Amino acid sequence: MPDKEQPTLLIIDGHSLAFRAFYALPVDSFSTRDGQHTNAIHGFIAMMINLLKAENPTHLAVAFDVSRSSFRTREYPDYKGTRGETPPEFVGQVPLLQEALHALGITTIEKPDYEADDILATLALQGTEQGYRVLVVSGDRDAIQLVNDKVTLLYPSRQGVSDLTRYDVAKVQDRYGILPEQYPEIAALVGETSDNLPGIPKVGEKTAVKWLNQFGSLDAILEHRDEIPGVVGNNLREFAENAIRNRRLNRLLTDVELPVGPADLARQPVDEQQMRDVFARLEFRTLLDRILKLEGIGGDSEVGQAAAAAAAAKAEKAPVPVTLLDEELAAWLGRHSGAASVSATASGPAPDTASSPADPADLSGAVSVQVETLDGFPIAIGLATPHETVYLPWVRDSADFASFEAWLAGPSPKILFDAKKQIKSLRSAGLAFDGLLFDPVIAAWLLKPDSSADRSLAQLVDRHLLETLPTPDPNQLVPDSDTVVGPAEEAWYAWRVAQALSAMLDDRTRRVLTDIEMPTLLVLAQVELTGVTVSHDELAALSAELGESAGQIASDAFGIIGREINLGSPKQIQEVLFDQLDMPKTRATKTGYSTDAGALADLQATNPHPFLGLLLAHRDATKLRQIIESVDKAIAPDKRVHTTYVQTGSSTGRISSTDPNLQNIPVRTEEGRRIRAAFQVGEGYETLLTADYSQIEMRIMAHLSGDAGLIDAFQSGEDLHRFVGARIFGVDPADVTSNMRTKVKAMSYGLAYGLSAFGLSKQLRIETAEAKQLMTDYFERFGAVREYLRNVVVQAKVDGFTETIFGRRRPFANLNSANRVLRENDERAALNAPIQGTAADIIKIAMIGISADLSSQQLSSKMLLQVHDELVFDVAPGEWDALADIVTARMSSAASLSVPLEVQVGRGQNWNVAAH
Repeated sequence: MPDKEQPTLLIIDGHSLAFRAFYALPVDSFSTRDGQHTNAIHGFIAMMINLLKAENPTHLAVAFDVSRSSFRTREYPDYKGTRGETPPEFVGQVPLLQEALHALGITTIEKPDYEADDILATLALQGTEQGYRVLVVSGDRDAIQLVNDKVTLLYPSRQGVSDLTRYDVAKVQDRYGILPEQYPEIAALVGETSDNLPGIPKVGEKTAVKWLNQFGSLDAILEHRDEIPGVVGNNLREFAENAIRNRRLNRLLTDVELPVGPADLARQPVDEQQMRDVFARLEFRTLLDRILKLEGIGGDSEVGQAAAAAAAAKAEKAPVPVTLLDEELAAWLGRHSGAASVSATASGPAPDTASSPADPADLSGAVSVQVETLDGFPIAIGLATPHETVYLPWVRDSADFASFEAWLAGPSPKILFDAKKQIKSLRSAGLAFDGLLFDPVIAAWLLKPDSSADRSLAQLVDRHLLETLPTPDPNQLVPDSDTVVGPAEEAWYAWRVAQALSAMLDDRTRRVLTDIEMPTLLVLAQVELTGVTVSHDELAALSAELGESAGQIASDAFGIIGREINLGSPKQIQEVLFDQLDMPKTRATKTGYSTDAGALADLQATNPHPFLGLLLAHRDATKLRQIIESVDKAIAPDKRVHTTYVQTGSSTGRISSTDPNLQNIPVRTEEGRRIRAAFQVGEGYETLLTADYSQIEMRIMAHLSGDAGLIDAFQSGEDLHRFVGARIFGVDPADVTSNMRTKVKAMSYGLAYGLSAFGLSKQLRIETAEAKQLMTDYFERFGAVREYLRNVVVQAKVDGFTETIFGRRRPFANLNSANRVLRENDERAALNAPIQGTAADIIKIAMIGISADLSSQQLSSKMLLQVHDELVFDVAPGEWDALADIVTARMSSAASLSVPLEVQVGRGQNWNVAAH
């Protein structure tokens, strides 16, 4: 039968490919409005579309595992026993994937007590016997044994599921040097880490292939085992049962009784309405378009016509931009400035402030501004209202734009998408800015803070307008005018997105946006522009010392193991630790056993070894050098480092830092303190001032719980952990030992993060029973803390979110989930969200107040850094007392708590000396 007439059977290992897709796509970038993660589904269906288009199968099925239990686990209970818990974000995606596949007319098959690979093997054999060309798609190497002249394996690359390697007989021979049916015998000898099937020690793939080519089969190898010399021969004789067991378990069954056969798997037409419904719930608009195009479904279908009509009715086209200058521009701005008058002869830009329009919920009078930049400098500006767009080819110091510059500095309400970046560009060009009303990026984050998905304009247009931002074809040298989106069109889309998001804000979240986040954005923009002075010479000297130290540490480590290795290679480290040194195995990973910092620290604590100690020391030195290098590279020509603060980088409201990250510099090590010493007072300033909250999270815990004991400790000014330790251990505060204090401190902070007795025992390296008793004693004396923590979760289950004292909300989708893993993860996160979120609000409120006071009192001192609960300032000559008073007053009064907010202030010529 000619190939073109031969039916093609495409069979897919559902769980294998779904897991591949899950790890290939960032989990937080693919989720629905209600918090359902969809990255595995999205990646799988995208792969499926590519397969359908490339292979055009006539018959198709997807096989899934029912559970991890099968006849193999009955025979060998440790089979796949080292695989970790299924990621909670993956749980729940498989049923939704199956629902989507059914809507696409694709059959899914499961068989209790068997694995998906057995279903594939059975269908592959049936398919070849019945005249099909068979394509097997699996990420399990056991499927290589299915390859023959009529069966091809499509195996995903390490990058995910988008790139599939075709394994026919020739490819298998080229890759492994054997026939496909011999591959399981290689796996039997070598073992399979992912399935927890240990093989013959010291036997790798090359040795196994050599034996197979020499003797022909595993049985023949075992028959001639006495002829094989050396260590591997001895190991083969000693561990032969491993290979026999492995071969028995990795043989795929070809006679599983299935409810369907190849002929029953003919491709069916999609259920268009069901597909649209499912993809709408999954928010897969782009994938839906691809499926419709593949299936040839468009406006001609009844459902397609209805959908197209609805989309056409909803979608709008951006107004054609007009270019305005001078008087025309002034008149346009005047019409959109409310009570404010704007003219080309305005008295000049007003100072940058954080003022807000009277009614932030009303966007009707706002103008959306979009700045097009080149190297951070504005080159064009777009303005938009719901019905008009304006394009300004901005030129610095041009009289044509005087009215715009005055309007920009005035209080007229403005919408800016990703406002901080734009405001920095404007200020870099010498333009003052005021009137920020709304930033859609910040609003989208407040509504869905747990998602770290890209909040680009295109994504928010897709999500909230259910439209697609026009994008030019990259292959077109001259883009179609309908697909060109300049700053004016972007401003128009941003205005509409802002309107959609504003309608979703409840009153408390709106106040967080208006009173905290928008003013904070303005403060951060100025802090980034100011930067902090950093000494290249100090960093270079420390880096050189750490380099020498790392070299000596490496040399000492190599001396212990008798050879040189790459200390940064997990694979080589695994081989040294678990093979050469025969140390206890850490937790299993996809590539062997974990060698991350936590796993190795635990291993060193329980099974200390000189090599391991040196390895950890080498890692510390290397990590510090990387931190130093990132900071040193960021020193600008003005000798300052201008980090970027990420306002939307956490779900609790905490600000993070990047390019470089200035919040990961260690403070408790000598080397970390030396890095901080390189952060110095700026030229023309007198000293640095640092201000830090003392135990702010525990103070918030005391306030929220209302626990009399904790409140008493803070009110009296005693050392908190010594005070708590005295009550728990029944001794006088003076008799609380450092060991007691350490235990109390770990527990006090850990409880707020949902730390379990097991977690506490691991952290303190004490018995679980002791940790449990410690927690029991704690709650007996501070019972209000226990009740508060319980009630936080209970209330969140009712509300669906937690809330800070200022109204910042963090939604939780799985607090009432039947899935235990998902539920417990959300419960732990819910415990701390009000505490961390309130701490984030407090430092932001303090920053806003300090910035306003610096401006109103016309001080020259500058805010330089925000690092966790600490602020750092350059102090202008003669301004120490005024600045210290402002900072102390604003930070200590940023929230009204039942305990005082204690602020510690320090001064010095560098950050380390100024620390307290």
